[in-house]
Amino acid sequence: MKRSRETAASELFAAVYPRLAGWCRRLVDDDETAHEIASEAFTRLWARWTKVAEPRGFLYVTAANLVRDHWRKLERERRAVRRATTEEAVRPPAEQADPSVRLLVQSLPERLRVPILLHYYADMPIREVSVLTGRKEGTIKADLHAARELLRAHLRRSLDHTL
Repeated sequence: MKRSRETAASELFAAVYPRLAGWCRRLVDDDETAHEIASEAFTRLWARWTKVAEPRGFLYVTAANLVRDHWRKLERERRAVRRATTEEAVRPPAEQADPSVRLLVQSLPERLRVPILLHYYADMPIREVSVLTGRKEGTIKADLHAARELLRAHLRRSLDHTL
């Protein structure tokens, strides 16, 4: 039994790791961090191997959470650097928001962010996102629509400020 467990894990790793690491790479914009996140997702899966019904979904949801944690850490670091470099300088009255899509997706509530990451960044069909998140397909479609509308409105506001 142990041998078949290891074989199944090896086959899953060979089949999923390259795409998972590539997906993470697009989200974090750094090869090393992407491989660390993908590897950590597999490590967490291995620790729960017998309890996970859908390993691929577990990997992507875990990786999405690790990416979110990475983004939060980067934002905390940016704020700390900004504070340290602007303590003596006068801050402009309104700081423009960064209109990059990655940061906008990061700012979405988790209920909207996870379906966006799984559907658009991991190329998963709505049915699979529904299974992985435990929500109905109609709810996923509504969440994707709501997320696109929020992103569109934020991008419009950002563009209006730059004109």
